[in-house]
Amino acid sequence: MRFLVDAQLPPALARWLTAAGHTSEHVFDCELTTASDDVIWDHAVQTTAVLITKDEDFASRRALAEGPPTVVWVRFGNTRRRGLLARMNMALPDIVAAIERGDTLIEIY
Repeated sequence: MRFLVDAQLPPALARWLTAAGHTSEHVFDCELTTASDDVIWDHAVQTTAVLITKDEDFASRRALAEGPPTVVWVRFGNTRRRGLLARMNMALPDIVAAIERGDTLIEIY
């Protein structure tokens, strides 16, 4: 599975996803750190990546759009990197299952 991690989340999440066997990059890796939402969205579409974000704008856009990308909306508050990765570790099997069944907006609490 391919993931694109948005700027509000640390690059460590992309590295962790790669270590877990997925293809993953952070917007920093693509030189999109300061890019508009439109540019990030288009990059996710072009690379067939699932967009992982804390940005509600992407979740709203996903609810209205047809076609890709799938959006994983991280809805819990700010946390240290270790806490984030622990929560994502627990959620990853459910995220993958939701993507495989065709869900296009996946909320993580």
